[in-house]
Amino acid sequence: LRKALKLRIQGFVSKSAEPAHIAAVITALHQGRRWIDPDVSALAVIDDCPLTDRETDVLRETREGYSVAEIAARLHLAEGTVRNYLSNAMAKTQTRTRHEAARHAHQHDWL
Repeated sequence: LRKALKLRIQGFVSKSAEPAHIAAVITALHQGRRWIDPDVSALAVIDDCPLTDRETDVLRETREGYSVAEIAARLHLAEGTVRNYLSNAMAKTQTRTRHEAARHAHQHDWL
């Protein structure tokens, strides 16, 4: 939800919404209003992700299969900085490898 709002998305409806509800939301959006379903916004308030934005960035790149050197080049960081972010992410996710940390973060919808 936060990412969607940063992208100036005007409406957000749960996947489980009834078709009639979706139609009503589309009408509201067409009228220039914003719509965020209460169940979606309630989940967004609970931010259980302990990772910083940069830690999620390096884990996302790790998940794509890039090496530390490639991640550093792609994110315009020093390799040591990437290693530090990965080490912090591994500590926060209580995992032993960067790949386990990326998998853990993905399973918790942090990526």
